[in-house]
Amino acid sequence: MKKMFVALLFIILPSVMFAQVSPFAKFEDRTGITSVIVNKKMFELIGEMKMDPKDKDVQQYQNLVRKLENLRVFTTSNAKYTGEMKATVDSYLKSNPLDELMRVNSDGNNIKIYVKQGATSTQLKELLMFIDGSKGDTVLMSLTGTFDLNDISILTDKMNLPGGPALKKASKK
Repeated sequence: MKKMFVALLFIILPSVMFAQVSPFAKFEDRTGITSVIVNKKMFELIGEMKMDPKDKDVQQYQNLVRKLENLRVFTTSNAKYTGEMKATVDSYLKSNPLDELMRVNSDGNNIKIYVKQGATSTQLKELLMFIDGSKGDTVLMSLTGTFDLNDISILTDKMNLPGGPALKKASKK
């Protein structure tokens, strides 16, 4: 019985460990790709910072960051990495179906924003944005947690995220 338990543990453990790794993690340490990774612990620390209680924007921002779990932003102007990012996003969307929120073609940049809805129509569990920068930087952004779409514009303002204007448009729709 003990041997069977140990064998079962060895079978299950790798799948649990790999399930927690983001498919976008492979872009984190590559020369030619700028990456920004913010984990749940950092969001918790920001949410606990003492800020002006009279400033409503600051209060909304703190309430939002408490709800976030992970933010990953990758930018590159390298055509090879752009293709690899696009393929990774396409593969991710096949295995994790997300709803397309909006698509924008502006100045040669194709911007696509996908979401996974939560309990309400404006509540989200995941937001994925991909800017195919044929004439500029390519941006891949993944945001997870349980947050409201209407709060995204606050996040883009305070954190100065690439693709912020597209996210603001999405939050207004």
